[in-house]
Amino acid sequence: MHKTTKAIPSIFTLANLLLGVLSLIYTQNKEWQLAAIMILGAMVLDGMDGRLARRLEATSAFGKELDSLCDLVSFGVAPALLAYSKVLYVWSSVGMIIAIVFSLCGAIRLARFNILNITGYFVGVPITAAGSLVALLILAGHYLHPYVYPVVMVVLSFLMVSNIKVPKY
Repeated sequence: MHKTTKAIPSIFTLANLLLGVLSLIYTQNKEWQLAAIMILGAMVLDGMDGRLARRLEATSAFGKELDSLCDLVSFGVAPALLAYSKVLYVWSSVGMIIAIVFSLCGAIRLARFNILNITGYFVGVPITAAGSLVALLILAGHYLHPYVYPVVMVVLSFLMVSNIKVPKY
């Protein structure tokens, strides 16, 4: 296989990161919906990079590490900052702690994923699912009570680092 072809999955992974950084910028500019949409777009790209890597026989340790670094930004830091800036700030330090714990649990989940070689299922809820759910909650914000956010984020933080087996699809 040509080297250029093997780079294609990494291009999708870096595009995931690009959308995560754009989400952070939109959050800073108080453009909550665009920030949430960027996270959901990153989710789509994250789903594509692994599939492409397997299909193109381009899987590598480098790709796995790059994917985790990008995922931490797009699905750990970006959703946490978005939720804090949009809703959690009203609980002051408690809201800040919830956002930080979400990101920290996401990092732990990714590190654990990188050292486990389990193929049939995930251990703990994947950070992609957790971060994307937070983005969806932000998009549905007009219909939700503000107390939903801290509760859901604490539960998702726990589930990311739990030993729950989540089937891979």
